[in-house]
Amino acid sequence: MVLLTLWLTWAAASADTTKFDVQPFKINLGSEIPRLHALVNNTRLPSKALYGVGQDKGIELDFLAELRREWLEVFDWEAQEAELNRFTQYTAEIEGLTVHFVHEKSADPDAIPLILLHGWPGSFQEFAPIIKPLTTPTENVSFTVVVPSLPGFVFSSPPPRANWTVDDTARIFNVLMTEVLGYKTYALHGTDWGSVVGYSMYGSFNTTVRAAHFVFLPFFGPTPEEIAADNITLSDVEKVAENKGNLFVSLGLAYRDEQTQKPNDIGLALYDNPVGQLAWIGSKMKLWSDPRAGTPPSVLNTTAILTSVSLYALTSSFLTSVWIYASNPNGFSTTYSQAPTDAPMLFSQFEYNIIFYPEEYVKQTTKNLVSYKVHDFGGHFPGLDNPPALIEDIREIAAVFVR
Repeated sequence: MVLLTLWLTWAAASADTTKFDVQPFKINLGSEIPRLHALVNNTRLPSKALYGVGQDKGIELDFLAELRREWLEVFDWEAQEAELNRFTQYTAEIEGLTVHFVHEKSADPDAIPLILLHGWPGSFQEFAPIIKPLTTPTENVSFTVVVPSLPGFVFSSPPPRANWTVDDTARIFNVLMTEVLGYKTYALHGTDWGSVVGYSMYGSFNTTVRAAHFVFLPFFGPTPEEIAADNITLSDVEKVAENKGNLFVSLGLAYRDEQTQKPNDIGLALYDNPVGQLAWIGSKMKLWSDPRAGTPPSVLNTTAILTSVSLYALTSSFLTSVWIYASNPNGFSTTYSQAPTDAPMLFSQFEYNIIFYPEEYVKQTTKNLVSYKVHDFGGHFPGLDNPPALIEDIREIAAVFVR
């Protein structure tokens, strides 16, 4: 019986690797480091800030200067590359796209296949702290984890056309899970643009996606006036989350407008400018995170920021990554719609995420909400900013997942 179970598990996860040209993949970017260092070293920064304003006007000069110094003098790319290469990685050819993905299998033959979907300015790296723990059996719960890179991000090739949508990405990621890897059913987790892709998968492929966990949704949060009109009572943590969301909507969307309307302007301006990318991405990673980032349980420290930016800079993928905004100008909507599926949904609200979603509004996206959690630590990158809480919440999928 055990042998039969093992054989069935192997058969379910087997696929025609020749059709999709599945190839093992290792990150090997060390030869690019001398040039990166030269570019960073030769980039001048102002000797002092112009007006001494806070980070609401953009990245602070002192913070950028310190990141630049660490990049040159402290940061060890080889060590970070080795850490990322601990994960089993592949590429596959799907619809003319080279799709890079992590595929970490659990030793448990009954492990739940799970796809983790990142956003911008993230990559598969933002899930690095949670991949191995999720594959480790704990109280009869474990997952086989797949983490693809979005088209145009780091090691995945750019989409073949300018109007490539999140629904197109949803389609090829469903192919990845079902045809390339051979999983008949699976669960998903999504954040930022990954939540938009994941929500499309959740609704469009409802016979294969049998549970979904989100920390973000393809909708803007309600206004304070709407929350008051709906008589929603907020906890102290939710009040902080609401305030964070209001600030983001009122002061934090300039980058989105630029990347949506003029992706080539910002993309080409920063294409071969790693310090420029550090300023553009580093400001978001700092501002969108918990103010306590870098202190336990957070691992979102300067090394994590420099690793993230290094991946963009070393793969020359900054330009292609920002095109996701231009190709999907209505990716985030103010009108809530319900996904046509009976699969359970779970949602986690982290205190300092950039959008606040009250439980009453999450319920508008599904009739199948089975868990809504609020955490008093963490921000927009919970895989780095509060890994233990995210792991715990994702593990709750096991209680509702039906194969």
